[in-house]
Amino acid sequence: MTSRSQTNASSPKAASSPKNTSSSWYDHPQYFDMVFRDETADEVEFFQQIFDRYLSRPAKRLYEPGCGSGRLVAAMAAKGFHLTAVDNNPAMLAYLRRRLSRRSLDAELILGDMTTHVCRPLVDAAFCTFNTFRHLVDAESAQRHLRSVAKSLRRGGIYILGFHCIPLDADPDCTERWKASHAGTQVSVTLRVIDFQRRRRLETLRVSIKATKPSGAVQRIRSEFPLRLYTPSQAQSLLASVNDVFEIAGIFDFDCDVDQERVIDEDLTDAVFVLRKK
Repeated sequence: MTSRSQTNASSPKAASSPKNTSSSWYDHPQYFDMVFRDETADEVEFFQQIFDRYLSRPAKRLYEPGCGSGRLVAAMAAKGFHLTAVDNNPAMLAYLRRRLSRRSLDAELILGDMTTHVCRPLVDAAFCTFNTFRHLVDAESAQRHLRSVAKSLRRGGIYILGFHCIPLDADPDCTERWKASHAGTQVSVTLRVIDFQRRRRLETLRVSIKATKPSGAVQRIRSEFPLRLYTPSQAQSLLASVNDVFEIAGIFDFDCDVDQERVIDEDLTDAVFVLRKK
C-alpha cells in the first residue's frame, strides 16, 4: 500500500537519524517500485481504454521508454502484449528481468537512450508516464525523444505521455512524502525541491529514503537530480514543434479517467497527452 502527502518546505524536519548514504534512488529499484506499485492497476486499465478509443486496430506491440523498475512492462506483458522497454540504468533492467522471470513473462529489454532508440518492428503504442520525460532537461533532448518515439510507431499509433506542468504562480518550495510497505519492509520517501530556476526551466529535487527491513535493519538513501520545468503553454509549444509527426488526440490528467478530458490551460498541472502519429 502507498500513501502520499504534500507540504511546503517549511515543514518540520524529522528527528535526527544515522547519516544518509548518497546514492541514486534509481539504483534501488525495489524501493522505487514499492512507492508506485499501487497505481499500476489504474494505469493499465487507463491504457487499455485509451487503446480502444484512439487506435484503429487492436494494440499488440507496445514500447515504454524510460521503463524504470518495469511495473507497467510486467503488468502489460501479463495482459498478453509484446513489450519493448528501454532504460539507461542497469540496476533497473536487472530488477525487471528478475520480475519477468518470476512471473514467466517475456519482454525485450534494452539498455539504451530514450532520446535515440527506435523500435523495430514498429509498435502500436508507447507510454511514458509520471515525469520520466522531464529528466530530458533541454529542448533538444525532448524533441529528439519525441521524434524517435514517432519513428517507433506505426502510422496512427499513439504515445501516452504524462508529466507535471507548473502554473505561473507555482510555489517553488514544495515537499512530497510517500509511505509504502511490502513483504515486511517499510519505506518512507521524502521528495523536496531544493532549487527552482524558472528562467532556466530547471528544478532540482532531493529524494530521501528510509527503508526499514523485517530484521529491523535500516537503510537510508539520498539522491539529487534535475528535472525540466514546463508550464502548460510551454508543453503546448513543445508539442507544436513536432506537429509534423504528432497530433494531440486527447488530453487527460493523472486521475486516469477517460471520461474527463482536459484542455491545455493554466489549470492543467498533471498532464497526460495522447499523441497520435500522423
